[in-house]
Amino acid sequence: MKVIKLSMIAMVATLVVGCASTSDIENLQSQIDGLKTSVASASSDAQSALAAATAAEAAANRAAQFAQDTNSKLDNLFKKSMLK
Repeated sequence: MKVIKLSMIAMVATLVVGCASTSDIENLQSQIDGLKTSVASASSDAQSALAAATAAEAAANRAAQFAQDTNSKLDNLFKKSMLK
């Protein structure tokens, strides 16, 4: 029984593969080429987004440091004014 099932699967696979024409293969290759282009574009977009995110993170870190420095200076001024 297993041999019959395997034979049927092999026969169907042979028929399916045998029915592929040159135009089918060319169409499939065209789709693959289009997919490669889409993947390359998505990769480029991802790299650009990563660069923008890195720049934004650096700017946020600079802003946070500036705020911390300003707060420290204001604290020092307040303490000096309280001592007078």
